[in-house]
Amino acid sequence: MKRTYADLHLRPNLNDFEHTKQMITKAAKLGYHLIAIPLPPNVSEENLQKMRGICREAKIDFATRLNLKPTTPDELTRNLRKFRRKYETIAVICESKNVARQAAKDRRVDILNFPLYDYHGRFFDLAEAELASGSLTAFEIDAQPILALEGPARSRLLSNLRRETETAKAFHIPIILSSGTSDLMLMRRPMDMAALASLFDLENEQALQAVSENPVGIVKRNRGKLNSTFVAPGIRVVRRGKDC
Repeated sequence: MKRTYADLHLRPNLNDFEHTKQMITKAAKLGYHLIAIPLPPNVSEENLQKMRGICREAKIDFATRLNLKPTTPDELTRNLRKFRRKYETIAVICESKNVARQAAKDRRVDILNFPLYDYHGRFFDLAEAELASGSLTAFEIDAQPILALEGPARSRLLSNLRRETETAKAFHIPIILSSGTSDLMLMRRPMDMAALASLFDLENEQALQAVSENPVGIVKRNRGKLNSTFVAPGIRVVRRGKDC
C-alpha cells in the first residue's frame, strides 16, 4: 500500500518568501505529500495565498496550523473558542502542567507538543496520557533537537522520549513525527525520519505510521469538520430541502 507522507511542523521564516519557497520545494522533493506550516493568528490572506501558490507549484498539499502557547487553562480555552474553526490543525505548546492537562482533555486540540530542550518542562506522564486517551489528541515529536543536540544532552532527550513514547503506546495515543525545523539542512526524508524513531524504541510500522497515517488522519478529520456539510461526528447534510 502506497503511503501518504506528512510533515505537520515545517517552520520556514514567513518573512522571507524565498526561504519559505525553498523549504516547501525541498519537502516535496524529499517525498512528502502534505505539509503544515504554523501561521500567526493575524496572517494576511495575501501571504496565505502566496504559500498556497508555492505548494501548488511544488505539487504538495498544504494545511494551515496554529501553535498556541497559553500560560493558563483559561487562555487556552478562549483561544480554542476563537480559532478552532479557522485552522486545519491546532497544536498546543505545553509549557506548564496545568496547560498540558487542559490541552490533553480538550477534543478541540489536535497535537500536544512539549519543549524538547527544557527537560524540566516536559509534562507528558501517565496522568497526561490518560486524559489524552479520552480525546483525539496526538503526541508530537520534533526531529530538530534530536539532530542538533550532541553528547549528554542528546542522551537525556532520548531517554525522555523512550519513556514518553512507551506511555503514549500504552494508552493508544497517536504519535506523530515532524521536522519542527526552520533549517533546510535539518530536513529529512520520511523514511529517514522513521529510522530516527528507532532511537526511542518505536517499531518500524509504528514509526512509519507516525509520518503517514497519524498526521494525515488529523488533517483529513479536521477538513471534514470544517466542511459546510458537517453537523456532528457521523452526521452530514446530504441535501437541503424546504422542510429542513
